Amino acid sequence: MKEVEGDIWELSRNAYMTVTTNGYVNRKGQCVMGRGIALEVAQRWPQIPLELGHLVQMHGNHVYDLIEYHSAENFVRVWRRLFSFPVKHTWSEPADLRLIRRSAEELVVLLAQLKQSGVKRKVYMTRPGCGNGRRTWEEVKPILAPILDDRFIIVEKNP
Repeated sequence: MKEVEGDIWELSRNAYMTVTTNGYVNRKGQCVMGRGIALEVAQRWPQIPLELGHLVQMHGNHVYDLIEYHSAENFVRVWRRLFSFPVKHTWSEPADLRLIRRSAEELVVLLAQLKQSGVKRKVYMTRPGCGNGRRTWEEVKPILAPILDDRFIIVEKNP
């Protein structure tokens, strides 16, 4: 995996991107996506909390292929494909390091299935479990490093 600084929305144009999530589904059937990159995704694609909530209720708190989105940004055609990346079981607790490991493993398997169809792309992700997950990068990086290869780009926000 590689580490870069920047804006994940700029860097992930025409690529894959993960959104860190939790497994809590509210009374409306929506996955709670109230902070960080999850909130940004929910604001851009308001249908995702309900779609992810349905998937979590049906199949559990796992990695899911959420959406492939096409748009025009500054008169240039852009697409992104989003994958959920669970780091918490509920929104209020700290990130679970075992869940982060499992999510990384599931993402690699899912991408291998896509690769069989001839697709190989970079995957941009924020530091999973860091920030609202209350974990440090020093805790998370050693878990991810043996699992994620050089397709994975970890983006730290510009200061």
